[in-house]
Amino acid sequence: MKKVFITLLCLSMGAGAVFAQANKPAAPPPAAAPPPAPAAPAVDPNAGKFKFKEEIHTFKDVPEGPLAEYDFEFKNVGKSPIVITDAHGSCGCTVPTWPHEPVLPGAEAKIHVTYNTNGRPGMIDKSVTINSDAQQKPMMLYIKGNVVPKPKEAPKESTTTAPATK
Repeated sequence: MKKVFITLLCLSMGAGAVFAQANKPAAPPPAAAPPPAPAAPAVDPNAGKFKFKEEIHTFKDVPEGPLAEYDFEFKNVGKSPIVITDAHGSCGCTVPTWPHEPVLPGAEAKIHVTYNTNGRPGMIDKSVTINSDAQQKPMMLYIKGNVVPKPKEAPKESTTTAPATK
């Protein structure tokens, strides 16, 4: 009797193990390896090339209110003209103006950047992104500095006087 009981116990445990495996959800198939990243396009050695006098301009301290302006001057030291298709600041307060005609090899040009200081006291740390067909894609320029807050105005005193009493 004892042998029959042990045999039945073993059979029921084995059957339970088999059915437990059958009820498990199927494992997902192994993920395919991600496709390789596209290779960076080769830089055309004959393309135009920016050479800026400076790529970072520091205004130091500027008063709050007027525009802070700077001209980033550059020369095309490449073998082909540079066509700038777009330039934009890192926020709406930083506005670049760029030449819309091609900059020929050996020619100089400038990108004018204005920063609106009104209502923005504190540190300046903004970027300008230049999209073009030059070797540097994109070209980044930076402005830095400090906007000194406007002095607080003293409350105006009333100019009316109390009527004299008799």
